[in-house]
Amino acid sequence: MKFNKVLIRLIILSALSLSVTGFSVKYRSFNVGSMGNDSLITVPIGGNAWRTSKDTTGGDINNNGIENWTNKEVNFTAYVRFAKKGKIKLWLNLQVPDGKSRIAVTALKTTRQTTVTGNAFKDCYVGEWDVTDTGYVAFQIKATGKTGLKYADISSIKLSGDAVNEGTAFVKNNEGEFFYWGRRGPSVHLGYVMPDKMNAEWFYNEVTVPKGNDVLHAYFMADGFAEGYFGMQVNSPTERHILFSVWSPFKTDNPGQIPDDQKIIMLKKGANVHTGEFGSEGSGGQSYLLHNWKAGTTYKFLMHVKPDGNNHTIYTAYFFAPEVGKWQLIASFSRPQTNTYLKHLHSFLENFEPEQGTITRKVFFNNEWIADETGKWTELNKAKFTIDNTGLKGYRMDYAGGIADGEFYLKNCGFFNNYTIRNTVFERPMTGKMPDVDLNKLD
Repeated sequence: MKFNKVLIRLIILSALSLSVTGFSVKYRSFNVGSMGNDSLITVPIGGNAWRTSKDTTGGDINNNGIENWTNKEVNFTAYVRFAKKGKIKLWLNLQVPDGKSRIAVTALKTTRQTTVTGNAFKDCYVGEWDVTDTGYVAFQIKATGKTGLKYADISSIKLSGDAVNEGTAFVKNNEGEFFYWGRRGPSVHLGYVMPDKMNAEWFYNEVTVPKGNDVLHAYFMADGFAEGYFGMQVNSPTERHILFSVWSPFKTDNPGQIPDDQKIIMLKKGANVHTGEFGSEGSGGQSYLLHNWKAGTTYKFLMHVKPDGNNHTIYTAYFFAPEVGKWQLIASFSRPQTNTYLKHLHSFLENFEPEQGTITRKVFFNNEWIADETGKWTELNKAKFTIDNTGLKGYRMDYAGGIADGEFYLKNCGFFNNYTIRNTVFERPMTGKMPDVDLNKLD
């Protein structure tokens, strides 16, 4: 009886293989690539992949995944970080609206291909890879042929195997719009350790973006404080800003909703400085100077914060560019319902464009000082490294900070492997280089 069952199964399989062209390949792939129930993860394309070809038409990525893929020259890359070595098996969850398509996936210098068809989403087995080291793996998805109008709509990658465990890092879902935040990449921060019981009025910092790290849509924030931030951005291939903003005490993402008695008031601004309001990430007063700052050059930032005695605090920002040779006023804002000196001093590095989340950028911060009401300077040489919620949730782990060549640094994005433990406190060598600025002669 046992022999008869085996014989019948072999006859059926042979008949299927002979009668339907291509079905036998799919059937064998299904057997070889059986998912099982253990260590299976689903990696959504919408939060973990980018179009990585020069061609800009004939294929898009949105929250649904890859759609409108008609151009063979368009390819896509998804990133997953493995915390364990071992073998992995990979499926693509996809549909082919009409005809047949041939899809290739390249990872770890090995390419696997599969022929797919069917206008309903299903899991199609592609192949197996050996993950020989921990860290990020790039999965490049390419098209090698089709008979229909489109190659495929792909919603996710499914992975199973020895290398897959709870430490595997990727953007798991879009709750809280994490497809957007995950593709932007993790923001990284340095929180400077301040002396107790000091009314800090002035905060001085020096910032250097190494050559090649002035990545489009990066913000290198130098002087952060409890109510705002001050730093420099790469806004376009031809435009760069020195940006200074102060949040309103009224909590909203829409500046139009701020009551008049809680609006940020612009008191003065420097030459060629633009001022207005901002929203989306809190709301308040904003100013920026168009300045073509250069990578490899060190720039100086100076913040002044002081209560005015009338339930307002005045925030004033100054910028020093060596190519200009003098301190420039950016702007001075009055914040209502506020009586404070400088608190929660920090610097950060962020990418504010999801399409740039695959590119690494780095920045150095050095020679931090604060001064009290009398103008007495105190050097700050300790800072705690922290990350944003994208890093906290373990969705992205390409974040780092520390000390290099005696200076603090921050680094993010680009899927590098060596990350820094959150809340690590770093202590740089003292410079003893007191800020060379006459506080009484500033505009």
